Formats: sequence, C-alpha cells, structure tokens
Amino acid sequence: MACHGQPDMKPDDYRPLLHFTPPQLWTNDPNGLVHYDNEYHLFYQHNPYGNTWGHMSWGHAVSKDLLHWEHLPLALAEYTDAQTGDSTMIFSGTVVVDAKNSSGLCSGADCLVAIYTSHVHRDGEGLRQHQSLAYSNDKGRTWMRYDQNPVLDIQRKDFRDPKVFWHAPTSKWVMALVIPDLYKVQLYQSSNLMNWTLMSDFGPAGDTLRIWECPDLFELPVRDKPGQTKWVLSLSGSHPAGPDFVGMQYFVGDFDGTQFTTSQTEPRYLDFGKDYYAGIVYNHLEDRTVMLAWANNWAYANQIPTGQWRGAMALPRELQLAETQNGWHLLQQPIRELQAQRKKQLNSPPPKINGPLEIEIELAPGGAVDLWATENQKTQLRYANGSLTLDRSQSGNVDFHPLFSSEEKIVVGQRPSMRLRLILDQSILEVFSDDGQITLCEQIFPKTSGAIRLNEKARWLAGWELSE
Repeated sequence: MACHGQPDMKPDDYRPLLHFTPPQLWTNDPNGLVHYDNEYHLFYQHNPYGNTWGHMSWGHAVSKDLLHWEHLPLALAEYTDAQTGDSTMIFSGTVVVDAKNSSGLCSGADCLVAIYTSHVHRDGEGLRQHQSLAYSNDKGRTWMRYDQNPVLDIQRKDFRDPKVFWHAPTSKWVMALVIPDLYKVQLYQSSNLMNWTLMSDFGPAGDTLRIWECPDLFELPVRDKPGQTKWVLSLSGSHPAGPDFVGMQYFVGDFDGTQFTTSQTEPRYLDFGKDYYAGIVYNHLEDRTVMLAWANNWAYANQIPTGQWRGAMALPRELQLAETQNGWHLLQQPIRELQAQRKKQLNSPPPKINGPLEIEIELAPGGAVDLWATENQKTQLRYANGSLTLDRSQSGNVDFHPLFSSEEKIVVGQRPSMRLRLILDQSILEVFSDDGQITLCEQIFPKTSGAIRLNEKARWLAGWELSE
C-alpha cells in the first residue's frame, strides 16, 4: 500500500474481474441479449475507434455462465451510404431466435435475427431513426443486413430502442420501442419480423424528468404464489436523485397481447445507485428472467478514469415480483452462477481489498461499514434515521467530474437492523437488501487499496473471496 495516501491504483487496476468490460475502447448499453444453442450472447453499444461515445456499432461476446466471456469480432458496424454520404450508426436493439423461419431469412430451421435502430446522421447531426434487420445463420458469428431496410419508419428524428419477443398466446412477434421526447412506449405486432402494425401506446406516466429510452416488456412469476404472473414494463430515463442523472423505472401490470395496462401511478426505480442504466432481459431463457444493464451514468460516463477502456456491465440479475403492503416490487439478486465463484471463506473483514469479494453484513441503527478504507479515503454504507446511505464523496478519485462525488439516500423506515449483501469488484460496488427490493450499483475509483472497517453497530455475517 502506498504511504501518505499517494495513489497506487492505475487505470488498468480499475478493470472489474467479474463484471463484463470490452477488451478496449468504449461501451454503453447492452443489446441483443439472447440465449441460443447453450450460449449467452451479449451485444453492446461500442465505439471501435475511441474510448468515448461515437461511431456506434455492436460489439459481441458469448458466455456459458454469464460471468466469463469470449470476445468476438464486431457484429454490426456503422456504415456510410455511397450515394448520399450519410452514415448510419447501429443503435440499441434486440436479437431473437427465429425458430420457425418466419422471416424467411434462415438457411435452415432457425437463425438469429437482430432488430435495431438505424440512426442516420450527417456530419454528426442526427437526421432520423428507424428500425432495421440483420440476420445470422452461423450462431451470430457473421451478420448480413437485410437488403430492404428499414422495416419500420414513422419519419421521426427520435424513434428507437426496439425490444422484440415472441408472444406465444397470440402467436406473433411483439415490439416495444420509444418515442423518447413524448415519453411514450409504442407496441407493434408482426408475423414475420418485417411488416409491423401499431397496436397501442403507453405513457406519459411515472417519471418524465428525462426522455425515455430502452424499453422492455416481460412476464414475471410472483414469489410465493405458484402459477401467478404479472407483466413488467421497464424503462430508462431519470434517476430518483433528479434529472442530472439517468436511471431506470418500472411499471407492473397486465399485457393482453395488444395493450399494457397498469394501475400504478407513482414511479418505482430499479436501482438507487448512480450506475445502472439501459437494462434489458435475455430472450429465449426458459427457467428464469435475467437482466443485464450498463454500469455507468451519462452525467460522467465519458470521463471515468479507466484509461484505454470505458464502460462495464452490472452483474446479471435474476428477477421476480413480490406483492407487498406497499404494492408490487421487483426483486433482484445476482445470478445463481456467482455462488460457484466463492473460493475462500472470510470469517472477518480483510485488511485489504484485493480482488473481487462478496460479503454479508448487518447494520443496526447507527451502523456503518467503510470500504476501501485508508486514512484519506473511504466509501461508506450507513443505516441511520430510517435511511440507508451510500456515500462515495470521500471514495478516492472523485475529482474527474463535478457530479461524481455524491450520496445516495434511500428511506427504508425504522427497523432493528438491515442485512446487506455486497459485491465488490475492483471499481464496481453492488448492494442488495430486503430480498432484492433495494439495490444499488455504483462505480468507485479508490486512489489506493484499503480495508473493510465496521463500526460498533455493524456486524460481519459472512464473506468470500471470489475467483475470476
């Protein structure tokens, strides 16, 4: 450890070991999450030319366990029209398994079809957004753009982020996408992924402090009620801390194959940390629902001090619903595969955080735990006055952007104690409490390695070093 608080952490030391990062350069939203032939595919917004946002294309990686990834070549690249000179970026979208070749694009019984926003721009100025297709007949290794793109165009500058899924009860493809500046989700239907008909609109509703992006519509089981399900519409937009930051909200309701309806009037937020955005769920998973999100915030995303790479994904989370006295709540927990990464049990707080850790602690009122703690830095979680607070204002490297230094405070009410599950992975901290009703995902950039310190009203329950 460096003496007198001098930095010993370098940009490469911030690279998480269990959270997905690109090999180099920029990434933001996850795209095209699909499970096919025993592989989890992750496509992601990627700039192949720099470590800040631009030249949006789809990077690509595959995994057997959602934790260890094989990086593959660029899947869909930005391209230029030879006649007009306009360029088209590949914005967010979906990949589906076209299991019965409804599109006619498959060379066999099935293939992968990508539905994405084609963002047309000239000299950096966006001209219009519409939805286009690409397809792969070799398990996603190579892609061909459909020669009659776009497949959905309503002649708007902002019209994006299609999430497509197969709705078995009505035997059709359903697409959810947004008109961002109108705070509106539109639902379309198709029999072949090419010809789309508008079914219904949802919104404005909930939080409209920032534009809406990256919608998803999915069905979830209700905990402790076998056979009962509800539908969830999730959106990216504003953060509970206000419009300076981005975050995610969700609505719980019903979907009849045509329209999503809900009695919910107030927004519910997926995550109370500053770094959880653009989450969508995996297509074609039979036994569970898994969401993956970008662990960053547009307020400072282009400035985080990570060197030649920028951007990571949060840990994949398994989702359920719970019906409580306060209404419906989303329950989120790290995927079950994480338990297989426990390599060494820790019976007490380690004197130095070195590599990924999973710990469980209990905070009585007034309880606090300091992470990456040295004489000059700490990231603190504390429970006091009915609120859980995550404070990264003294977490080390906080001066790269004026909005990064912050506190997140969640009102949880008076109670005898709070039990927290923490995942620490180099520069990302994830917190889970109340069976996953409360989650926080935040980036932390300590200047030097440090310890885990609990005050007299905090109790160590369990801990593990995690293998990479």
